[in-house]
Amino acid sequence: MRRQPRRRADQLKRGVPMAATQHLLDVDGLSWPELQRRLAVAEQMRAIRRSPAGRVSDLRDQSVAMLFYEASTRTRLSFVEAAHALGAHLIDFDVSSSSVGKGESLADTVRTLGALGATTIVVRHDRAGAPWLAAQAFGGHVLNAGDGWHAHPTQALLDLAVLVRHIAASDGSLTGRRIAIVGDLLHSRVVRSNLHTLTAAGADVRLAGPAPLIAGFHDYVASRTMTRGSIRIVATADEALEGADAAMALRIQRERLDGASLGSTETYRMEWGMTEERLARVAAPSCRVLHPGPMNEGVEIDPDVAQGSRSLVLEQVAEGVPTRMAALWIAAHGLDAPPPVVPV
Repeated sequence: MRRQPRRRADQLKRGVPMAATQHLLDVDGLSWPELQRRLAVAEQMRAIRRSPAGRVSDLRDQSVAMLFYEASTRTRLSFVEAAHALGAHLIDFDVSSSSVGKGESLADTVRTLGALGATTIVVRHDRAGAPWLAAQAFGGHVLNAGDGWHAHPTQALLDLAVLVRHIAASDGSLTGRRIAIVGDLLHSRVVRSNLHTLTAAGADVRLAGPAPLIAGFHDYVASRTMTRGSIRIVATADEALEGADAAMALRIQRERLDGASLGSTETYRMEWGMTEERLARVAAPSCRVLHPGPMNEGVEIDPDVAQGSRSLVLEQVAEGVPTRMAALWIAAHGLDAPPPVVPV
């Protein structure tokens, strides 16, 4: 089994002199008040999206480059739409047909994009820490669209926005709310970022997954410092889901497995799948269900759950645009700048 990604990413982090909002590389350094501010800016972006114009031109002097070394549907398309909705110029860089195939380094590629006028680069990479390496080489803003197993900050922010909208306590936090995350924890950058945002919001998080997909994750959880909320790893899906106000299913990331055997698809579904029978039996009656995608329906989540009344999956997808609009805006203008006015 490959080692956890945190060490390499931490080494690269130390080489990046960070302004408070110049980049969005991770959520680990964001306090609950900072997360609340980001949610508020994203809410303003939602209002812009709902307006007749649906867009503004406040980033018309910005050029945003998409640098995706891994395949993506939801994240890439929502970043593209977010850039368009703010009036930014888009540089849609195709890694597969670029000099990357000839051995060009990430740093050289980033410097090339800067020379071509990019002011912001959105990076997805299969190596943990790659966005920090990009930030070292680039004079503008870098947004992390997912790096290896390490982090997926905008996914965690949009998940937080959706959960706060549906299950928040009276003070707007997730204090006292129980959230289950079940599936492939070991290889998930989504869970690593969500653990910070959810506990910062005050949630009590329960984690569960098959032994090969959780090996070593106990050490990662034990290494975390929390001032709010809690994290607990439990033995079964039922235990994780017991009394849950919300539940997130994670797919098996077979492209990252090192030969671990998980048995048959049906066995996995019976033991770990998000089924309506399991939710009705152990979760809170109003439990809502999330999935960061892509989904393997009939494996980690049943179709009737993914498409049923509990599901927030499509709302997560839709939330990607305003959340990423907010990320682009804050990188360019800072956390305290007033967001764009909703066009009439």
